[in-house]
Amino acid sequence: MEVEADNRNTLLKKASVLFSERGYDAVSVSEIVDAAMVTKPTLYHYFGSKRGLLDALIAERGKPFLLAGEAGRGTGADVGMGLERISFALLRASRDDPVFARLRLSLSFGPPSSEACLAAGAFNLALREALERFFLEAEERHGNMRGRSRAYATSFLGTLDAYIASELRGDLALGEAELRRILHQFMHGIFS
Repeated sequence: MEVEADNRNTLLKKASVLFSERGYDAVSVSEIVDAAMVTKPTLYHYFGSKRGLLDALIAERGKPFLLAGEAGRGTGADVGMGLERISFALLRASRDDPVFARLRLSLSFGPPSSEACLAAGAFNLALREALERFFLEAEERHGNMRGRSRAYATSFLGTLDAYIASELRGDLALGEAELRRILHQFMHGIFS
């Protein structure tokens, strides 16, 4: 059983690296199994298909990112504290698993009809809906925010993802002060 778990984990690890470096569509099943040093039937045994492998990757390695989206819940009227918790949690998840973070970003901005984008659809929706719930909770105490939860969730995630992508590329390092400045700018816009 240990060999089976190792094979499965190796396939997930190698596929995530290949997908994040070159994109899902550019990587073949042959390349994945060669990198994992297993056979195609082994991949098909665990995942059924290349798409099944991607689905498993998203389900397993996406959990910390979905939890990050929920990190601001329960902060009541303190929108700044909630956004800070979400931001730091999403940044931490990205730093803890930069390979999946790059893959998550590429899946978020791929062609809408591509298999990879379709596979990530439920995950991306769940992340945005977690942020929407946060903004819906906040609008109970901040009437000027009413009716804008989807727009706020989308623009907040887009802003944060742009900075996380820059950090993952090595273009900048997001320190606490920098992240708080970004949050301050965002909050200035939603409260105006």
